[in-house]
Amino acid sequence: MRNTLIGTVTSDKNAKTRRVEVKRLFQHPKFGKIVRGRTVCHVHDEENQSRTGDRVEIIESRPHSKTKRWELLRVVHAAADVEVEAARARESEFTEADLRAPAEEPQPGPAETAPAEGDESETTQD
Repeated sequence: MRNTLIGTVTSDKNAKTRRVEVKRLFQHPKFGKIVRGRTVCHVHDEENQSRTGDRVEIIESRPHSKTKRWELLRVVHAAADVEVEAARARESEFTEADLRAPAEEPQPGPAETAPAEGDESETTQD
C-alpha cells in the first residue's frame, strides 16, 4: 500500500512539477510541546491541473527525478480564482511600472517655496 498525503501547492512554476507542503503537528520528544512542522514534497503533475494554493492529494510513486517521489492523485479543493488573479495582477502591475519611462518630477508649489523659520529677510518687522 502506497502512502497518500493531503497538502497545499506552494509553487507551480515548473512544467509538470508542483511543490506541495504537508503540514503536521507533533509532540517535541524532549520538551513535550506541540510543534508545527511541514514536509515539502515535489510532485509530478502530468496534466498541469493544479495551481498555487490548491489542496491536493498526493501518492507515493517511483522516482521521477532526483527530488520527485510523489504523483498528483486529485485536486481536493481548488484555490479561489479571485486571489490567484489578484496576485497575477500585482505581478504584472510591477513589471509594467518598471518598464514605463520615469515621470517628470513635480514643480514645487507655493507652500514648498516659503522661507525657513530662521530666515528673516522677508518678514522683518520694525
